[in-house]
Amino acid sequence: MAIKITPPKQVQFRPKPTLSTIDAGALIIGMVVGVGIFETPALVAANVANAQVAMFAWLLGGVISFIGALCYAELATAYPDAGGVYYYLQRAFGRNLSFLFAWARMTVIQTGSIALLTFVFGDYASQLWRLGEYSSAIYASIAIALLTILNVIGIEQGKWTQNLLTVAKVLGLLLVIAVGIFLAAAQPAISTTTPVTQTTTFGLAMVFVLLTYGGWNEAAYLSAEVSDSGRNMVKVLLGSIAIITAIYLLINLAYLHGFGFARMATSEAPAAELMRLVLGEGGSKFVSVLIALSALGAANATIFTGARTNYALGRDFSKFAFLGRWSDRSSPANALIVQAGITFALVIIGAIRRKGFETMVDYTAPVFWFFFLLSGIALIVLRYREPSIPRPFKVPLYPVIPLLFCATCGYLLYSSINYTGIGGSIGVVVLLTGVPVLMFSRK
Repeated sequence: MAIKITPPKQVQFRPKPTLSTIDAGALIIGMVVGVGIFETPALVAANVANAQVAMFAWLLGGVISFIGALCYAELATAYPDAGGVYYYLQRAFGRNLSFLFAWARMTVIQTGSIALLTFVFGDYASQLWRLGEYSSAIYASIAIALLTILNVIGIEQGKWTQNLLTVAKVLGLLLVIAVGIFLAAAQPAISTTTPVTQTTTFGLAMVFVLLTYGGWNEAAYLSAEVSDSGRNMVKVLLGSIAIITAIYLLINLAYLHGFGFARMATSEAPAAELMRLVLGEGGSKFVSVLIALSALGAANATIFTGARTNYALGRDFSKFAFLGRWSDRSSPANALIVQAGITFALVIIGAIRRKGFETMVDYTAPVFWFFFLLSGIALIVLRYREPSIPRPFKVPLYPVIPLLFCATCGYLLYSSINYTGIGGSIGVVVLLTGVPVLMFSRK
Protein backbone atom coordinates (compact mmCIF):
# COMPACT_ATOMS: atom_id res chain seq x y z
CA MET A 1 0.00 0.00 0.00
CA ALA A 2 1.45 3.30 -1.07
CA ILE A 3 1.79 5.92 1.58
CA LYS A 4 0.84 9.42 0.47
CA ILE A 5 3.15 12.05 1.90
CA THR A 6 1.68 15.52 2.21
CA PRO A 7 4.30 18.28 2.23
CA PRO A 8 4.08 20.53 5.26
CA LYS A 9 2.36 23.85 4.78
CA GLN A 10 4.51 26.95 4.86
CA VAL A 11 4.18 28.69 8.17
CA GLN A 12 2.87 32.26 7.86
CA PHE A 13 4.18 34.51 10.61
CA ARG A 14 2.26 37.67 11.54
CA PRO A 15 2.81 40.70 13.77
CA LYS A 16 2.63 39.88 17.47
CA PRO A 17 1.86 42.23 20.40
CA THR A 18 5.42 42.30 21.72
CA LEU A 19 5.83 46.05 22.35
CA SER A 20 5.16 47.52 25.78
CA THR A 21 3.91 51.07 26.23
CA ILE A 22 7.48 52.11 27.11
CA ASP A 23 8.84 50.55 23.90
CA ALA A 24 6.20 52.27 21.76
CA GLY A 25 6.64 55.56 23.60
CA ALA A 26 10.40 55.43 23.05
CA LEU A 27 9.82 54.92 19.34
CA ILE A 28 7.49 57.93 19.11
CA ILE A 29 9.60 60.25 21.26
CA GLY A 30 12.73 59.12 19.42
CA MET A 31 11.10 59.89 16.07
CA VAL A 32 9.60 63.29 16.96
CA VAL A 33 12.49 64.67 19.01
CA GLY A 34 14.84 64.45 16.09
CA VAL A 35 17.01 67.18 14.65
CA GLY A 36 14.45 69.96 14.21
CA ILE A 37 14.53 71.13 17.83
CA PHE A 38 18.21 72.04 17.40
CA GLU A 39 17.47 74.36 14.45
CA THR A 40 13.85 75.55 14.37
CA PRO A 41 13.65 77.54 17.68
CA ALA A 42 15.77 80.27 16.08
CA LEU A 43 13.58 80.24 12.94
CA VAL A 44 10.43 80.51 15.06
CA ALA A 45 11.90 83.40 17.09
CA ALA A 46 12.84 85.19 13.87
CA ASN A 47 9.19 85.14 12.76
CA VAL A 48 7.40 86.31 15.90
CA ALA A 49 7.26 89.62 17.74
CA ASN A 50 8.59 88.65 21.16
CA ALA A 51 9.53 85.82 23.50
CA GLN A 52 6.01 85.42 24.85
CA VAL A 53 4.65 84.78 21.36
CA ALA A 54 7.49 82.32 20.67
CA MET A 55 6.64 80.29 23.77
CA PHE A 56 2.94 80.45 22.88
CA ALA A 57 3.72 79.07 19.39
CA TRP A 58 5.49 76.05 20.90
CA LEU A 59 2.64 75.47 23.36
CA LEU A 60 0.10 75.78 20.53
CA GLY A 61 2.10 73.23 18.53
CA GLY A 62 1.73 70.79 21.42
CA VAL A 63 -2.02 71.44 21.60
CA ILE A 64 -2.46 70.88 17.84
CA SER A 65 -0.42 67.67 18.03
CA PHE A 66 -2.56 66.57 20.99
CA ILE A 67 -5.70 67.15 18.88
CA GLY A 68 -4.23 65.03 16.09
CA ALA A 69 -3.24 62.35 18.58
CA LEU A 70 -6.85 62.15 19.81
CA CYS A 71 -7.96 61.41 16.23
CA TYR A 72 -5.27 58.79 15.75
CA ALA A 73 -6.06 57.22 19.13
CA GLU A 74 -9.59 56.46 17.93
CA LEU A 75 -8.40 55.06 14.60
CA ALA A 76 -5.59 52.98 16.12
CA THR A 77 -7.77 51.42 18.83
CA ALA A 78 -10.75 50.75 16.54
CA TYR A 79 -8.64 49.38 13.66
CA PRO A 80 -5.39 47.90 15.05
CA ASP A 81 -3.32 46.86 12.03
CA ALA A 82 0.36 46.87 11.04
CA GLY A 83 -0.58 48.93 7.98
CA GLY A 84 -1.68 51.89 10.13
CA VAL A 85 -2.98 54.73 7.97
CA TYR A 86 -2.84 52.42 4.93
CA TYR A 87 -5.54 50.28 6.56
CA TYR A 88 -7.68 53.27 7.61
CA LEU A 89 -7.59 54.69 4.07
CA GLN A 90 -8.44 51.27 2.62
CA ARG A 91 -11.55 50.94 4.78
CA ALA A 92 -12.64 54.54 4.17
CA PHE A 93 -11.78 55.05 0.48
CA GLY A 94 -10.96 51.65 -1.03
CA ARG A 95 -7.91 49.71 -2.21
CA ASN A 96 -6.80 52.11 -4.94
CA LEU A 97 -6.14 55.05 -2.65
CA SER A 98 -4.57 52.87 0.03
CA PHE A 99 -2.22 51.43 -2.60
CA LEU A 100 -1.12 54.93 -3.63
CA PHE A 101 -0.50 55.78 0.02
CA ALA A 102 1.66 52.68 0.49
CA TRP A 103 3.48 53.53 -2.74
CA ALA A 104 4.06 57.07 -1.45
CA ARG A 105 5.39 55.76 1.87
CA MET A 106 7.74 53.36 0.09
CA THR A 107 9.09 55.79 -2.52
CA VAL A 108 8.66 59.30 -1.05
CA ILE A 109 7.51 59.83 2.53
CA GLN A 110 9.28 57.24 4.65
CA THR A 111 12.35 56.62 2.50
CA GLY A 112 12.81 60.37 2.03
CA SER A 113 12.55 60.91 5.79
CA ILE A 114 15.13 58.19 6.48
CA ALA A 115 17.50 59.73 3.93
CA LEU A 116 16.95 63.19 5.45
CA LEU A 117 17.71 62.02 8.99
CA THR A 118 20.76 59.99 8.03
CA PHE A 119 22.12 62.98 6.07
CA VAL A 120 21.88 65.04 9.27
CA PHE A 121 23.67 62.25 11.12
CA GLY A 122 26.32 62.30 8.39
CA ASP A 123 26.73 66.10 8.55
CA TYR A 124 27.44 66.09 12.28
CA ALA A 125 29.46 62.87 12.31
CA SER A 126 31.63 64.44 9.60
CA GLN A 127 32.45 67.34 11.95
CA LEU A 128 33.98 64.79 14.32
CA TRP A 129 35.70 62.58 11.71
CA ARG A 130 35.49 63.34 8.01
CA LEU A 131 35.45 60.51 5.43
CA GLY A 132 36.36 62.45 2.30
CA GLU A 133 34.41 64.47 -0.27
CA TYR A 134 31.11 62.59 0.18
CA SER A 135 31.49 62.08 3.91
CA SER A 136 27.85 62.84 4.82
CA ALA A 137 26.50 60.43 2.21
CA ILE A 138 28.93 57.69 3.31
CA TYR A 139 27.88 58.08 6.94
CA ALA A 140 24.21 58.10 5.87
CA SER A 141 24.65 54.87 3.90
CA ILE A 142 26.45 53.15 6.78
CA ALA A 143 23.68 54.18 9.20
CA ILE A 144 20.92 52.91 6.86
CA ALA A 145 22.69 49.57 6.43
CA LEU A 146 23.40 48.98 10.13
CA LEU A 147 19.96 50.05 11.39
CA THR A 148 18.18 47.99 8.72
CA ILE A 149 20.24 44.92 9.65
CA LEU A 150 19.36 45.38 13.33
CA ASN A 151 15.65 45.57 12.50
CA VAL A 152 15.84 42.58 10.12
CA ILE A 153 17.47 40.48 12.84
CA GLY A 154 14.36 40.97 14.95
CA ILE A 155 12.04 43.28 16.84
CA GLU A 156 13.93 42.82 20.11
CA GLN A 157 17.15 44.21 18.61
CA GLY A 158 15.27 47.04 16.90
CA LYS A 159 13.34 48.15 19.95
CA TRP A 160 16.30 47.97 22.35
CA THR A 161 18.43 49.99 19.92
CA GLN A 162 15.63 52.56 19.87
CA ASN A 163 15.21 52.60 23.65
CA LEU A 164 18.94 53.26 24.18
CA LEU A 165 19.11 55.99 21.53
CA THR A 166 16.01 57.71 22.93
CA VAL A 167 17.33 57.64 26.51
CA ALA A 168 20.70 59.06 25.36
CA LYS A 169 18.94 61.79 23.37
CA VAL A 170 16.58 62.85 26.17
CA LEU A 171 19.40 62.90 28.74
CA GLY A 172 21.47 65.03 26.40
CA LEU A 173 18.62 67.48 25.90
CA LEU A 174 18.05 67.67 29.66
CA LEU A 175 21.73 68.60 30.04
CA VAL A 176 21.34 71.41 27.48
CA ILE A 177 18.21 72.59 29.36
CA ALA A 178 20.07 72.52 32.70
CA VAL A 179 23.00 74.48 31.25
CA GLY A 180 20.70 77.13 29.77
CA ILE A 181 18.51 77.57 32.83
CA PHE A 182 20.91 77.03 35.74
CA LEU A 183 24.47 77.72 34.52
CA ALA A 184 24.10 80.45 31.89
CA ALA A 185 23.92 84.06 33.02
CA ALA A 186 20.32 85.26 32.83
CA GLN A 187 19.51 87.44 29.83
CA PRO A 188 16.53 89.81 29.35
CA ALA A 189 14.66 87.20 27.34
CA ILE A 190 11.02 87.67 28.21
CA SER A 191 10.66 91.42 27.67
CA THR A 192 12.76 91.63 24.51
CA THR A 193 10.97 92.15 21.21
CA THR A 194 12.12 91.86 17.64
CA PRO A 195 13.62 94.91 15.93
CA VAL A 196 10.99 97.15 14.32
CA THR A 197 12.54 96.56 10.90
CA GLN A 198 11.91 92.79 11.04
CA THR A 199 8.75 91.38 9.47
CA THR A 200 7.03 88.81 11.66
CA THR A 201 4.93 85.97 10.23
CA PHE A 202 3.21 83.87 12.87
CA GLY A 203 1.85 81.46 10.25
CA LEU A 204 5.34 80.67 8.99
CA ALA A 205 6.52 80.27 12.58
CA MET A 206 3.80 77.65 13.11
CA VAL A 207 4.95 75.78 9.99
CA PHE A 208 8.38 75.36 11.61
CA VAL A 209 6.84 74.44 14.97
CA LEU A 210 4.55 71.75 13.54
CA LEU A 211 7.32 70.33 11.38
CA THR A 212 9.34 69.90 14.58
CA TYR A 213 6.40 68.13 16.26
CA GLY A 214 5.93 65.83 13.25
CA GLY A 215 6.28 62.06 13.62
CA TRP A 216 3.89 61.17 16.44
CA ASN A 217 1.46 59.81 13.83
CA GLU A 218 3.81 56.86 13.28
CA ALA A 219 2.24 55.32 16.39
CA ALA A 220 -0.52 54.08 14.07
CA TYR A 221 1.89 51.53 12.57
CA LEU A 222 2.58 50.01 15.99
CA SER A 223 -1.04 49.25 16.89
CA ALA A 224 -0.83 45.57 15.89
CA GLU A 225 2.34 45.08 17.95
CA VAL A 226 1.48 46.93 21.18
CA SER A 227 0.20 44.71 23.96
CA ASP A 228 -3.45 45.45 24.89
CA SER A 229 -3.58 48.06 22.14
CA GLY A 230 -7.19 48.99 22.84
CA ARG A 231 -6.10 50.62 26.08
CA ASN A 232 -2.36 51.21 25.71
CA MET A 233 -2.36 53.00 22.33
CA VAL A 234 -4.13 55.95 23.94
CA LYS A 235 -1.44 56.09 26.64
CA VAL A 236 1.32 55.88 24.03
CA LEU A 237 -0.05 58.69 21.87
CA LEU A 238 -1.17 61.15 24.52
CA GLY A 239 1.68 60.40 26.93
CA SER A 240 4.40 60.83 24.30
CA ILE A 241 2.88 64.14 23.09
CA ALA A 242 2.84 65.45 26.68
CA ILE A 243 6.52 64.54 27.21
CA ILE A 244 7.57 66.02 23.85
CA THR A 245 5.71 69.29 24.53
CA ALA A 246 7.41 69.61 27.94
CA ILE A 247 10.86 69.03 26.38
CA TYR A 248 10.24 71.61 23.65
CA LEU A 249 8.99 74.28 26.07
CA LEU A 250 11.96 73.73 28.40
CA ILE A 251 14.58 73.82 25.64
CA ASN A 252 13.16 77.11 24.34
CA LEU A 253 13.12 78.51 27.86
CA ALA A 254 16.79 77.49 28.18
CA TYR A 255 17.69 79.31 24.95
CA LEU A 256 15.83 82.44 26.04
CA HIS A 257 17.44 82.43 29.48
CA GLY A 258 20.89 81.67 28.11
CA PHE A 259 21.28 84.35 25.46
CA GLY A 260 18.06 86.34 25.18
CA PHE A 261 15.38 86.61 22.52
CA ALA A 262 17.15 88.94 20.07
CA ARG A 263 20.28 86.78 19.93
CA MET A 264 18.19 83.60 19.75
CA ALA A 265 16.33 84.97 16.71
CA THR A 266 19.59 85.44 14.79
CA SER A 267 21.38 82.25 15.86
CA GLU A 268 22.10 79.63 13.19
CA ALA A 269 22.66 76.84 15.74
CA PRO A 270 21.19 77.85 19.13
CA ALA A 271 22.04 74.65 21.00
CA ALA A 272 25.69 74.67 19.90
CA GLU A 273 25.99 78.40 20.55
CA LEU A 274 24.52 78.10 24.05
CA MET A 275 26.83 75.21 25.02
CA ARG A 276 29.87 77.00 23.56
CA LEU A 277 28.96 80.16 25.47
CA VAL A 278 28.79 78.34 28.82
CA LEU A 279 31.18 75.36 28.45
CA GLY A 280 33.50 76.36 25.59
CA GLU A 281 34.36 74.26 22.54
CA GLY A 282 33.86 71.05 24.49
CA GLY A 283 30.20 71.97 24.89
CA SER A 284 29.88 72.58 21.16
CA LYS A 285 31.39 69.15 20.42
CA PHE A 286 28.91 67.60 22.84
CA VAL A 287 26.02 69.11 20.88
CA SER A 288 27.41 67.68 17.64
CA VAL A 289 27.40 64.19 19.20
CA LEU A 290 23.92 64.79 20.64
CA ILE A 291 22.48 65.86 17.27
CA ALA A 292 24.11 62.86 15.56
CA LEU A 293 22.52 60.52 18.14
CA SER A 294 19.16 62.28 17.76
CA ALA A 295 19.21 61.84 14.01
CA LEU A 296 20.22 58.20 14.39
CA GLY A 297 17.39 57.52 16.84
CA ALA A 298 14.81 59.19 14.62
CA ALA A 299 16.10 57.28 11.58
CA ASN A 300 15.86 53.94 13.41
CA ALA A 301 12.26 54.64 14.46
CA THR A 302 11.38 55.69 10.91
CA ILE A 303 12.92 52.50 9.49
CA PHE A 304 10.98 50.43 12.06
CA THR A 305 7.56 51.92 11.25
CA GLY A 306 8.09 52.44 7.51
CA ALA A 307 8.51 48.76 6.75
CA ARG A 308 5.11 48.01 8.32
CA THR A 309 3.28 49.76 5.46
CA ASN A 310 5.33 47.85 2.89
CA TYR A 311 4.36 44.64 4.67
CA ALA A 312 0.65 45.56 4.51
CA LEU A 313 0.99 46.33 0.79
CA GLY A 314 2.48 42.89 0.15
CA ARG A 315 -0.21 41.24 2.26
CA ASP A 316 -3.03 42.75 0.16
CA PHE A 317 -1.59 42.89 -3.38
CA SER A 318 -0.32 39.64 -4.89
CA LYS A 319 2.21 41.35 -7.19
CA PHE A 320 3.98 42.61 -4.06
CA ALA A 321 3.52 39.42 -2.03
CA PHE A 322 7.25 39.17 -1.30
CA LEU A 323 6.89 42.28 0.88
CA GLY A 324 4.12 40.67 2.93
CA ARG A 325 6.26 38.00 4.57
CA TRP A 326 6.80 38.32 8.31
CA SER A 327 9.88 36.48 9.54
CA ASP A 328 9.95 34.17 12.55
CA ARG A 329 12.06 36.84 14.30
CA SER A 330 8.99 39.11 14.27
CA SER A 331 10.14 41.48 11.55
CA PRO A 332 9.05 42.21 7.95
CA ALA A 333 12.52 41.40 6.59
CA ASN A 334 11.82 41.79 2.86
CA ALA A 335 9.96 45.05 3.42
CA LEU A 336 12.92 46.41 5.40
CA ILE A 337 15.43 45.43 2.70
CA VAL A 338 13.42 47.03 -0.13
CA GLN A 339 12.97 50.17 1.96
CA ALA A 340 16.74 50.36 2.48
CA GLY A 341 17.41 49.93 -1.25
CA ILE A 342 15.14 52.85 -2.21
CA THR A 343 16.65 55.00 0.56
CA PHE A 344 20.18 54.29 -0.74
CA ALA A 345 19.06 55.62 -4.14
CA LEU A 346 17.75 58.82 -2.53
CA VAL A 347 21.02 59.26 -0.62
CA ILE A 348 22.92 59.08 -3.93
CA ILE A 349 20.62 61.75 -5.40
CA GLY A 350 21.15 63.96 -2.36
CA ALA A 351 24.91 63.48 -2.55
CA ILE A 352 24.95 64.47 -6.23
CA ARG A 353 22.97 67.65 -5.49
CA ARG A 354 25.18 68.32 -2.44
CA LYS A 355 22.13 69.49 -0.47
CA GLY A 356 20.93 66.25 1.05
CA PHE A 357 18.83 67.67 3.91
CA GLU A 358 17.09 70.43 1.92
CA THR A 359 16.46 68.10 -1.03
CA MET A 360 14.70 65.51 1.14
CA VAL A 361 12.58 68.13 3.00
CA ASP A 362 11.28 69.48 -0.32
CA TYR A 363 10.78 65.98 -1.71
CA THR A 364 8.60 64.66 1.12
CA ALA A 365 6.54 67.60 2.46
CA PRO A 366 3.57 68.01 0.02
CA VAL A 367 2.89 64.27 -0.32
CA PHE A 368 3.12 63.79 3.46
CA TRP A 369 0.60 66.53 4.31
CA PHE A 370 -1.81 65.40 1.57
CA PHE A 371 -2.16 61.92 3.05
CA PHE A 372 -2.13 63.29 6.61
CA LEU A 373 -5.20 65.34 5.66
CA LEU A 374 -6.87 62.24 4.18
CA SER A 375 -6.31 60.31 7.43
CA GLY A 376 -8.31 62.95 9.31
CA ILE A 377 -11.10 62.77 6.73
CA ALA A 378 -11.02 58.95 7.03
CA LEU A 379 -11.94 59.21 10.72
CA ILE A 380 -15.10 61.15 9.84
CA VAL A 381 -15.98 58.78 6.96
CA LEU A 382 -15.52 55.66 9.12
CA ARG A 383 -17.60 57.11 11.97
CA TYR A 384 -20.45 57.55 9.47
CA ARG A 385 -19.96 54.34 7.47
CA GLU A 386 -19.12 51.88 10.27
CA PRO A 387 -20.95 53.08 13.40
CA SER A 388 -21.21 49.56 14.85
CA ILE A 389 -17.43 48.95 15.03
CA PRO A 390 -16.30 48.84 18.70
CA ARG A 391 -14.30 51.96 19.53
CA PRO A 392 -12.40 51.60 22.83
CA PHE A 393 -11.59 55.31 22.57
CA LYS A 394 -13.70 58.02 20.94
CA VAL A 395 -12.54 61.52 20.03
CA PRO A 396 -14.18 63.99 22.43
CA LEU A 397 -16.15 66.95 21.02
CA TYR A 398 -16.70 65.12 17.73
CA PRO A 399 -16.73 66.43 14.97
CA VAL A 400 -15.03 69.65 16.14
CA ILE A 401 -11.69 68.00 17.00
CA PRO A 402 -11.34 66.08 13.68
CA LEU A 403 -12.31 69.20 11.69
CA LEU A 404 -9.65 71.25 13.50
CA PHE A 405 -7.11 68.54 12.69
CA CYS A 406 -8.11 68.52 9.00
CA ALA A 407 -7.94 72.33 8.81
CA THR A 408 -4.39 72.29 10.22
CA CYS A 409 -3.29 69.62 7.73
CA GLY A 410 -4.87 71.56 4.87
CA TYR A 411 -2.99 74.71 5.87
CA LEU A 412 0.33 72.87 6.04
CA LEU A 413 -0.34 71.19 2.68
CA TYR A 414 -0.88 74.63 1.16
CA SER A 415 2.27 75.98 2.84
CA SER A 416 4.42 73.03 1.79
CA ILE A 417 3.34 73.41 -1.86
CA ASN A 418 4.23 77.11 -1.75
CA TYR A 419 7.66 76.70 -0.13
CA THR A 420 9.12 73.49 -1.58
CA GLY A 421 9.41 74.34 -5.28
CA ILE A 422 10.90 71.79 -7.68
CA GLY A 423 11.72 69.23 -4.97
CA GLY A 424 8.08 68.97 -3.91
CA SER A 425 7.01 68.65 -7.55
CA ILE A 426 9.35 65.69 -8.00
CA GLY A 427 7.80 64.01 -4.97
CA VAL A 428 4.32 64.47 -6.46
CA VAL A 429 5.50 63.04 -9.80
CA VAL A 430 6.95 59.97 -8.06
CA LEU A 431 3.61 59.52 -6.26
CA LEU A 432 1.78 59.64 -9.61
CA THR A 433 4.04 56.92 -11.03
CA GLY A 434 2.16 54.67 -8.63
CA VAL A 435 -0.94 54.92 -10.85
CA PRO A 436 0.40 52.69 -13.69
CA VAL A 437 1.95 50.39 -11.09
CA LEU A 438 -1.49 50.11 -9.47
CA MET A 439 -3.08 49.25 -12.82
CA PHE A 440 -0.47 46.53 -13.37
CA SER A 441 -0.95 45.10 -9.88
CA ARG A 442 -4.74 44.91 -10.33
CA LYS A 443 -4.49 42.71 -13.44
